Amino acid sequence: MLTPAQLLKGYARGVFPMAESAYDPRLYWYDPPLRGILPVGGVHASRSLLRDLRRGGWSAHLDGDFDAVLTACADRETTWINAPLMRLYHQLHRAGHAHALEIRQKGAFAGGIFGVTLGAAFFGESMVSARTGGSKMALLWMSSHLARCGFTLFDTQFLTPHLARMGGLEVARERYHLLLADALGRRADLRAHPLPSADQLWQEITHTS
Repeated sequence: MLTPAQLLKGYARGVFPMAESAYDPRLYWYDPPLRGILPVGGVHASRSLLRDLRRGGWSAHLDGDFDAVLTACADRETTWINAPLMRLYHQLHRAGHAHALEIRQKGAFAGGIFGVTLGAAFFGESMVSARTGGSKMALLWMSSHLARCGFTLFDTQFLTPHLARMGGLEVARERYHLLLADALGRRADLRAHPLPSADQLWQEITHTS
């Protein structure tokens, strides 16, 4: 049975676990030849997304309800998050290595993202949208917050069309390992600074784009 310590060692080596399905208790290590990453503090926001952010009603909350975000990410027809991984993520959360960013729109759950931190690396595991734009808002907030807190690597494992539209790119395994080694040699803390408000995030993005 995989332990939290073994899981962190795997991340430090550049590999990550996945299950074939929620009903398969086995876990498999993955080390793809091309790795997806997002720019820390530089996720692309479309004009329509910025307009939506500017209209107000959006807010972000760190670790307000880790279980709710994790459960929402796993609650889909096809998922790689099985019961052993759910248990491991909860254990890492209690140890301070797993975090969830929850997005709300006018007080209602709209989406979120959760992942694992090690050094100055954030390993994004999964994201979810409960409302239109919920996962995109989560990426915007998380990217901004990672930069504010001293992180240098935003790992997305694979590159999807959704992530590519927001500035994601693929790097070769060798390049990823160099970025990972640099991040592991640094110190960062996701709780070092408060999350920005929606207005602060909008101003930050529009003033640097």
